[in-house]
Amino acid sequence: MGILEGKNILVAGVTHNTSIGYEVARIAQAEGATVAVSNFGRAMSLTRRVIQKLDPVPALLELDVTDEEHLKRLPESLRAEGFERLDGVVHSIAFANPETALGGKFLSTPAADVAAAVEVSAYSLMSLAMACKPLYGEQASVVGLTFDATVSWPAYDWMGVAKAALESTNRYLARYLGAEGVRSNLVAAGPLETLAKKAIPGANEFNDIWGERAPLGWDPKSNEPTARAVVALLSDWFPATTGEIVHVDGGLHAMGA
Repeated sequence: MGILEGKNILVAGVTHNTSIGYEVARIAQAEGATVAVSNFGRAMSLTRRVIQKLDPVPALLELDVTDEEHLKRLPESLRAEGFERLDGVVHSIAFANPETALGGKFLSTPAADVAAAVEVSAYSLMSLAMACKPLYGEQASVVGLTFDATVSWPAYDWMGVAKAALESTNRYLARYLGAEGVRSNLVAAGPLETLAKKAIPGANEFNDIWGERAPLGWDPKSNEPTARAVVALLSDWFPATTGEIVHVDGGLHAMGA
């Protein structure tokens, strides 16, 4: 029996089979979960094709986390797909304009683009968690994805700031939802060859950093270690863990020079 046997999980933000969210959905299903995934707009057609590789093919919901109407009708949309209860939510969502907010443009980024990055990448963790709240079962788990925001990184710029806001949002969700049995945690992954990473100008420099400094080594082409950590946090194996950031980065975060 898998560690998610009988659980219902929403994975928000699946676009491609290189997405961390896709690998989370795949492993969650293998561990016994019933999974729904989400995307929105033109990316929906890509998601629809990609999830055909999963067995069973999960329900696909349209969800723009910046759209109040989408958030408001999310519980109804899940119920329509047979989800009367939700045991876990995965936030695999982030955005910053690569033309203005990434790749060394930190000092000239317009305020509107900073606001968009923070809204989509950080505020949405709270808005998604709260939109799903009417369906939470006992000991529900919210899990998001970050890239260590305790330091600055080359080229990461305002996405790094947004991830710092995400990490703080996680702690406050843990504070305010804990009394209702809801856990909130993040997984901090090393650099992975996702569509999101490819959109960052100069992001290949991360591979050199991890290649030199990660004591366990690091495979940027494998999402499985990160996805397994997410699935573990969705399970009942971490019943007293909340507000935490679990690093899956080959140990680089613990190294000095």
